Amino acid sequence: MKRIFVVHGWESSSDEVWFPWLNEELENRGFQVTLLEMPGTEYPIIEKWVLHLSNSVGDVDNQTYFVGHSIGCQTILRYVEALPAGVKVGGAVLVAGFFHLTGVTIPDEILMVWPWINTPIDFDKIKTHTENFIAIFSDADEFVPLSNKKLFERDLGATTIVEHNMGHFNGKNNPKYKRVQVILESILKITNQP
Repeated sequence: MKRIFVVHGWESSSDEVWFPWLNEELENRGFQVTLLEMPGTEYPIIEKWVLHLSNSVGDVDNQTYFVGHSIGCQTILRYVEALPAGVKVGGAVLVAGFFHLTGVTIPDEILMVWPWINTPIDFDKIKTHTENFIAIFSDADEFVPLSNKKLFERDLGATTIVEHNMGHFNGKNNPKYKRVQVILESILKITNQP
């Protein structure tokens, strides 16, 4: 059975935005879905988030897939980077992922995000575990500039999609974030599901 692990972003949870809808859509198609609750979401720490993902996944194989939002994308990449040699995963859909940000100006937030931006990632090592990535961006994201798109293409070989006016793909009270069809379609594509 194909397993999908969904990693939410900073200051979020598994019951926000498009996560519950996505969970239902995927389960109805026969996937085993785990919506993770990440630790310390107000101040995410790389090591704690990667360890939590690793403990949640357990044994991993090429039937294991990931969906991340924002800092959850980095968590997935850093987890895949740390896998033992020879281990393969199915792939990942990365929504509003970043290697650099804009709009983070509060000193505590700058301190929190600094390690995520400045701790190197070995993309060549990640690609030994999978080269099956789709990265989704918005042309109106207040935090993730579109310059990240080229980095995901160059460094991961990701297929990229740019959606119009979707902000950071979040917003608790905005109905456009409750069902984001392009995310579901991307998961079906990387998992080869009709």
